[in-house]
Amino acid sequence: MVSERGTRPTVLPQVLLAGVGQMLRQAPGPARILDLGGGTGGLAVRLAAEGHDITVVDPSPDALAALARRADEAGAGDRVRGVQGDAEGLGDVVDAGAVDLVLCHGVLEVVDDPQVALRQVHRVLTPAGRLSLLLTQRRGAVLARVGAGHLRQALRIATDPDGRWGAEDPLRRRFDFEQVLDLLRATGFEVTATEGVRVFADLIPRGRSDQGLDDEPATRELVAELEAWAARDDGFRHVAGHLHVHARVAGRAHP
Repeated sequence: MVSERGTRPTVLPQVLLAGVGQMLRQAPGPARILDLGGGTGGLAVRLAAEGHDITVVDPSPDALAALARRADEAGAGDRVRGVQGDAEGLGDVVDAGAVDLVLCHGVLEVVDDPQVALRQVHRVLTPAGRLSLLLTQRRGAVLARVGAGHLRQALRIATDPDGRWGAEDPLRRRFDFEQVLDLLRATGFEVTATEGVRVFADLIPRGRSDQGLDDEPATRELVAELEAWAARDDGFRHVAGHLHVHARVAGRAHP
């Protein structure tokens, strides 16, 4: 489940998987993918099993060791490469113009400078390269906190310049929808689509849905259908817990 305390899904929402799949269909043949902050490879190994070549850049050696084990167990070890590094030093570990698609999921909330990180991402992409960006949204966090009864935290997130609820907040920032678009334009990207991710899922109190516990199959199916409906609705997209952005290198010819 996506936890608002962290920014990267541990169980990947179907909306996000569908969005990444759509971007991959726009690339001819198997893609060279960079999963930035990909950790133990929850998404990387899945994509490698589909025939893509994946490089996972992550600062944690323990996570990269777990990634290698997971890839080997899935029979995808020859298509997955783990590299220790971070977003702002990406140019030190990945060649310029070497990547067709970058997955940057739950990264910009914790880096020192999002603009620097995105410029590094831009550098490693091919001229026709694409970016899958997943970010935590301020408005969604406010709604989730109110729903959980944490009203003081909700107010702090709403009014703090960086969307943080206090000094112990593990995130350095949360984003507003309009802020994300401006950030991408400033770093050389063109936005092609946006999707709300976990519009409703984080608002359902555990065990309180009309279908019973959240982890029951019937409830999961209903929530997935609601999420798919809301993903591209203008109103709901702005208040989703997370925003998935499809972007491409600006000013280039694209298929």
